[in-house]
Amino acid sequence: MNRTKTAPAILQKPGRKFWKQILSQYGFEEVHHFELLGQACQCLDRIDTAQKVVEAEGSYFQDRFDQPKEHPGLKTERDNKILFARLVRELSLDVENATANRPTPLY
Repeated sequence: MNRTKTAPAILQKPGRKFWKQILSQYGFEEVHHFELLGQACQCLDRIDTAQKVVEAEGSYFQDRFDQPKEHPGLKTERDNKILFARLVRELSLDVENATANRPTPLY
């Protein structure tokens, strides 16, 4: 069954929560599944951080030429949402694309 149940120390609250939820529902056995799950959890942490920064600083700012520019945190958020979706699909956790190599549910 699960060889490791401890979330990586680098994870913050959103990542740790997702880690625990997934491991409580699926039986990962392969090392690469844990690595992919850890990366997905880090994406959630980055998304959360970027959202907080953008919320505090605003979505746009004026550059040195007084032109509106998108906050860099929006790109970080967008990129990590895309990566998270790909990692979830790679782990076969998405409902629409369930495959035969999906981790075994524990229930």
